[in-house]
Amino acid sequence: MGSFEYLLEALTPLNLMFALAGVIAGTVIGSLPGLTATMAVAVLVPFTFSMPPSTALIALGAIYTGAIYGGAYAAILLNTPGTPSSIATTFDGYPMARAGKGDLALTLACLSSVVGGLVGAGFLLLLAPPMATVALKFGPVEYFWLAVFGLTLIASLGEGSIVKGLMGGCLGLLLSMVGVAEVGGDVRYVGEFKSLLGGIDVVSALIGLYCVPVLIELAATPVRHLQATQQVAGFRLREAMAALRASKFNLARSSVIGTVIGILPGAGGSIAALVSYSEAKRTSPRRANFGKGEPDGIVATESANNATVGGGFIPTLVLGIPGTPPDAIILGALLVQGIRTGPTLFTQQGPIVYTFIWGLILATIIMLPVGLLIGRFAFRSILAIPKAVLVPAVALLTILGSFAVHNNVHEVQQMVVLGVLAWGLAQWGFSASPIVLGLILGAIAERGFVQGHLIGGARGSVLDEFFGRPISLAIIAFIVLGLLWPLWIKRRNRLAQARHG
Repeated sequence: MGSFEYLLEALTPLNLMFALAGVIAGTVIGSLPGLTATMAVAVLVPFTFSMPPSTALIALGAIYTGAIYGGAYAAILLNTPGTPSSIATTFDGYPMARAGKGDLALTLACLSSVVGGLVGAGFLLLLAPPMATVALKFGPVEYFWLAVFGLTLIASLGEGSIVKGLMGGCLGLLLSMVGVAEVGGDVRYVGEFKSLLGGIDVVSALIGLYCVPVLIELAATPVRHLQATQQVAGFRLREAMAALRASKFNLARSSVIGTVIGILPGAGGSIAALVSYSEAKRTSPRRANFGKGEPDGIVATESANNATVGGGFIPTLVLGIPGTPPDAIILGALLVQGIRTGPTLFTQQGPIVYTFIWGLILATIIMLPVGLLIGRFAFRSILAIPKAVLVPAVALLTILGSFAVHNNVHEVQQMVVLGVLAWGLAQWGFSASPIVLGLILGAIAERGFVQGHLIGGARGSVLDEFFGRPISLAIIAFIVLGLLWPLWIKRRNRLAQARHG
């Protein structure tokens, strides 16, 4: 394969320079609420058209991986996912920051992101063709069951009340059905508001549901936004490394989950992070600490969402099917460069592809010092900024981020309405996380169910379509296991207390 020669090509000063610049640019853009990884790649992709193909790919891959990690900054310090992939990072990242451990949370996020990114890129380097073949076997029914599996997390995200968590999830499912149906074209829950025909925009909803309640609380209370224990300790690498060693199985499992889900076209980092978070919580002896500042939660989410970068490139390069929206933009850039993706790409244009993969690995490694330095600066800045400056600045960013999605003021209105709604529901003990989960997965579940039902009807058996496919049965088994596992843990703990009582 000549792998060493491709590594040397990736190590040329030009490629390293663009890898570094891409990581910095992606991290900064991804850290701003509303400016997603897709936007980061889309905004910067024109600058790569005049570059050599391998250099252009390395720059785009670096931007992508930097933006996915950059979303952790806003998630941890502002309780607002900088990118949708960072939704689950808010669950434990923000409580850690409120407890004065924001610098430790950022370092954990950086280290976990690097490990997850390296695992995803390693799978891309070694197993791209066979794993892409498996991804092709996923049809609408498999996506339906995968979405149902994700919806089983709702019960565990209700912050103390399963009933309120389920009610929030149902509200998210209702929000996901607003607008014109993807299959059938029915107009639902629009009323007189024609601006809702396109549905509820996910990015605007994320900003509103997570950021607006925080802004209201900041403006309404005199206490500081974040507290620092004694003084800011800096990188806290020793503590973060110790936490990673203690969570090595969680780190490995979450990285593999992120890679596998990244391979599935359209799944993305948000689903990977949520699934990994759920599995980490279900199997952890400290599951009661999740949602209150548990480091394992950050390890699971950040390793998983960065692993989707390498995983998403597998179907993009091997099959020409983009695994995530940023992959679709990068696929367009490849076509501009005259590179045609497909099964023959690795043989006909191997030097370009393998140089890019090694460049992606190098960009992920570069993300370690870049992420630590930017994270330290971000944490110190958020601590030092007075609330009178912080609140208006973040409010402006939320408005700009919502408007930038489609250059449409209606998204800003949606953001404000959903934010006020989330703040009101929070006063009654409802969490925003089940609502967001229902909103994101509801559309995937509906699309998969309707398409699967139509296909099953055309083949003469709907039940066989939903319950007769091997991958579907495997996912159903995980759903059942996920639902029964907490009950088994609870019963085991009750029996243990009875024996020692």
